Amino acid sequence: MLTEAEKNKILSIIKKGKNDARTICRANALNLRSKGYTLAEVADILEITPRTVFNIECYFEQGGLERALYDDPRPGPAPEFDDRVKSQIVAIVCSEPPEAFDRWTLDLIVERAVKDKVVNSISRETVRVILREHDLKPWQQKSWCVPDLDEEFIERMEDVLNVYEQEDDSDCPLVCLDEKPIQLLDDVRPSSGVTPGEIKKVDFEYKRKGTANVFCAVLPKEGVYINRVTENRKGKEFAKFLASIERRFPDAEKIKLVMDNLNTHSLKSLTNYYGEKEGGRIWNRFEIHFTPKHGSWLNQAEIAINMYSRQCLGKSRIPDIDLLRKKTKAWNRIVNQRQVKIQWRFTRKDAQEKFGYT
Repeated sequence: MLTEAEKNKILSIIKKGKNDARTICRANALNLRSKGYTLAEVADILEITPRTVFNIECYFEQGGLERALYDDPRPGPAPEFDDRVKSQIVAIVCSEPPEAFDRWTLDLIVERAVKDKVVNSISRETVRVILREHDLKPWQQKSWCVPDLDEEFIERMEDVLNVYEQEDDSDCPLVCLDEKPIQLLDDVRPSSGVTPGEIKKVDFEYKRKGTANVFCAVLPKEGVYINRVTENRKGKEFAKFLASIERRFPDAEKIKLVMDNLNTHSLKSLTNYYGEKEGGRIWNRFEIHFTPKHGSWLNQAEIAINMYSRQCLGKSRIPDIDLLRKKTKAWNRIVNQRQVKIQWRFTRKDAQEKFGYT
């Protein structure tokens, strides 16, 4: 039975998350057992074996909370490696991985270090510590955000940021537009659903049911979200979506529009569908501001898409376009009732400091 002090310590470990994963897992196990969960239920929730939960409890009963949460120190002195060995380990990690592998793993590094006679033996944990000392994370990669800061990139970036810095103006509303491809998937077997003490289970197998597209527009300063599901993102669908936005602002002098410079995001898409006169009229209602190449992160519609993807789509499998439209329509209604505004804070001054230009 946990005392109040022990409960407080366990909750502190769980909430702060500053301990290693093993300690946090053990704290969670003790916390769940104190609430009456069975060994099997705790094991299922934490994705460990019932035997492990039983052992944690035994350690607690035999040696108290410290014994249950933390490992005893290993006997014998810890092996030490000089800078020469560490530098050779680092050199291995910075080289190309074996032909059959995409990246270095701890096991591969250990194998290579022994094979090349850098050391006679070394543990995965020691390799991990060496990597941490040298801030090496071979399992991670990032995409270039700005591969080439040329004059065109700076010009378009500052143009978009200038639009964001302008005061709200009902005569010239700001709209950011983007689109998201959706893969339609159906379950081969139904999911288990959620019940108390049970995690929802979904079969790994699924059926492909085609694709769809979602046009996403947002008025970031007003908290208005406009999402429309279409079968594709061709010029015809873009023209119809842009026309629907134009109809929302019959009294506006201009509609400031920020979007990526895709080939379908053009006057031609509108004139092909509506004709020269009507297509030109719709296009001229907008004051177009294109984000630079590799600069889609400057489009606030990206934030709106992330919200939509996380809140509406989540990890659910959506088998058909009708259900996607139904879910999207419901999400639009709820999020627009809440008027969730986007607080954009990155300015031209920030850009100059960040990228080092004047």
